[in-house]
Amino acid sequence: MRILHTESSVGWGGQEIRVLDESAGLIARGHTVAIAAPAEAQIALAAPKRGIPFFPAPIFNRNFSALRQLKNVIAEFKPDVVVTHSSTDSWISAFATRFGRGIPVVRVRHLGAPVRSSTTSRFIYRTVPTLVVGTGNAVRDMLIKNVALDPARVFSVPTGTDTEKFSPRDRTQARQGGPFASGDKVVGIVATLRRGKGVPVLLAAAARPELRDLKLLVVGDGFQLEPLKQEAAALGIADRVHFTGRQEDVTRWLNMMDVFVLPSLVDEGVPQAMSQAMASGLPVVTTPSGAITELVREGETGLFTPRGDAAALAAAIKRVIEDEALAKRLGTAARAHIEAGYTRKKMLDDMERVFKLAIERR
Repeated sequence: MRILHTESSVGWGGQEIRVLDESAGLIARGHTVAIAAPAEAQIALAAPKRGIPFFPAPIFNRNFSALRQLKNVIAEFKPDVVVTHSSTDSWISAFATRFGRGIPVVRVRHLGAPVRSSTTSRFIYRTVPTLVVGTGNAVRDMLIKNVALDPARVFSVPTGTDTEKFSPRDRTQARQGGPFASGDKVVGIVATLRRGKGVPVLLAAAARPELRDLKLLVVGDGFQLEPLKQEAAALGIADRVHFTGRQEDVTRWLNMMDVFVLPSLVDEGVPQAMSQAMASGLPVVTTPSGAITELVREGETGLFTPRGDAAALAAAIKRVIEDEALAKRLGTAARAHIEAGYTRKKMLDDMERVFKLAIERR
């Protein structure tokens, strides 16, 4: 198959990482895959490093110039299917593919945030795409309900995790040469640092007396990085929080952690970092937000706390940190859950089937 991904986002996060990982995986399986995105996008810098052909196209604006350039990309690449990932590129791709009639379109919805029923959403989710993919059952169900999609046209394909790369490893060895001693209790998060991830709630929890000996590891970058550093200082915990900034490879950082925390304030798809943490055998503490509830089963593969509740978050973290048997049980079950249904291979298998079906229904 010849597969063209379009992405209008110029930022960096789980969505962009999935597009890259999926593209590289399908190239390794013998498919011809390329990405079209703005030249200044983060994905534009990352694609060549992964051996993924890239076409610059200014598709962050809905105008004739963007449409013309995307049509030129399509004419040159000659895709069998076009896969759209954000709102603006979905609009431009609609016109560039003659509303999905000239070339089949697959629309992927990565976010769990509700899509409102409107003429716009019906156009880019119901009128144009041959098939629609949500990155979790919660996302799929939301799209079917809110946009009145035919369930037979909507699939759930969570982002898969490489369970060989992300696996339990010796924590003491991982911490050698790093910012933590072997005996430290370390709670961490890996995320693009924006409001919805709830990192301020984690900082507030760490500042509570019951967690006064805890160390925090915050892996990632984003517009909230500097405000979060200031917040840690204001709370008097700056000496206990280590901010790494953006990391291309987070495996070692995950293996330094005792507990992974994602106090998300918004509905999520299936968060990649959480899947990676679970594959690494870490117990997780999170909120029941969107498709997170498909990954975490309360008391079995992790613990839930209410959104925005720093006291409850601190209590859950304290419980896991102090109960080694619980932490081990949660981490072992978390790893098994990822192996059972959230592997990279399963994601690639499922997306192959979706693309083939879209082409067949052309």
